[in-house]
Amino acid sequence: MDKIYVVYWSQTGNTESMANAIAAGIKEAGKEAAVVTPSEISADDLNNASVYALGSPAMGAEVIEEEEMEPLVSAIEANVSGKKIALFGSYGWGDGEWMRSWVERMTAAGATVIGGEDAICQDAPDGDMEAKLAALGKELAS
Repeated sequence: MDKIYVVYWSQTGNTESMANAIAAGIKEAGKEAAVVTPSEISADDLNNASVYALGSPAMGAEVIEEEEMEPLVSAIEANVSGKKIALFGSYGWGDGEWMRSWVERMTAAGATVIGGEDAICQDAPDGDMEAKLAALGKELAS
């Protein structure tokens, strides 16, 4: 399959910008990127995909967004084994605990998390982070 889903939830636009940077890398690698929010995709779509990216800002007590992203992640968690995924997101405070927990959760479920917990940025992504995210998109597409 040449389409790679980049699913994100964003409150301020920072995580959306990150999703678009990953999509740019996927497109540079010659694949199609489908950038969507959790409400625009079903768990079945992701369960049938072997590669995708998920993005969420840190919320509350350093957790992923709880109304849309968490239910989607819970719905796909039992089916991530053997899949190549990327996790990304932005934060305004804290130290990235939400991402460490998310990477550990998906790895424990059997996913290969490309880039580990490195695709995070405080507030909006800068040029260096956008380049890093595009490289992550290329790696997902390879």
